[in-house]
Amino acid sequence: MQLPGSKSLVSDLPEFAADILARLRARSPRVHCITNAVAQNFTANALLAVGAVPSMTVAPDEIAEFVARADALLVNLGTLDRERREAAEVAIEEATDERRPWVLDPVFVDRSQQRTAFAKALVGKKPWAVRLNGAEFSALADTAPMDDALRRYALHQLGVLALTGATDVVTDGSRIVKIKNGDPLMSRVTAMGCAGAAVLAACLAVEGDAWVATAAGLLLFAVAGECAAQRARGPGSLAVEILDALHGLDREILRTRARVD
Repeated sequence: MQLPGSKSLVSDLPEFAADILARLRARSPRVHCITNAVAQNFTANALLAVGAVPSMTVAPDEIAEFVARADALLVNLGTLDRERREAAEVAIEEATDERRPWVLDPVFVDRSQQRTAFAKALVGKKPWAVRLNGAEFSALADTAPMDDALRRYALHQLGVLALTGATDVVTDGSRIVKIKNGDPLMSRVTAMGCAGAAVLAACLAVEGDAWVATAAGLLLFAVAGECAAQRARGPGSLAVEILDALHGLDREILRTRARVD
């Protein structure tokens, strides 16, 4: 963290994350996910593990009602078929009308121009947070994912930017935190990032400060992944272990393991 008076926010992030986790478990917020077809089961289980309640329909004729009854929305572009495109537009309109927090996860926007254009249009609808990797950021912002560029993008979009990688970076343009938890084995399990974005959305459902909620969500998932990797024998067992780790997270684990600056 680089702004005056903001270092305490970073040093206290494990405490904020523990408080948010307690609220998740107490309130069981509903999170509606439009997500990658291969990610649905794992994403739903990750949400259940932190105390949230998932729903996954992409049917355009009913999705508005689901979003209206949800506490947060995740729009993941991993499977970008016609039905999901239409569902995303309906869901975002409903979330905006109902003032529900929503997260955009622009998966693979660096792979096709059509996907990039659609994601840029969705960014214009002002998601509360955008979670993406370096290549995806470069495709949307036409620049390298350096700290100054991340800050400018967040300020311009009036939202929170969550860049994930070996070190996660979360900024709203004025505040910035770097999270150094996680494990390389996490990249060997499909839908890991998709599930992390859903946990982030759940945190937004119970915390009004979008930067704090986003940073806390990434920290919770990264610490759980780190704990799980220590017990896992490989990618297959990691996919199971991380669900148990999310379920077992507590304040002491977060205090002990969090590496943020």
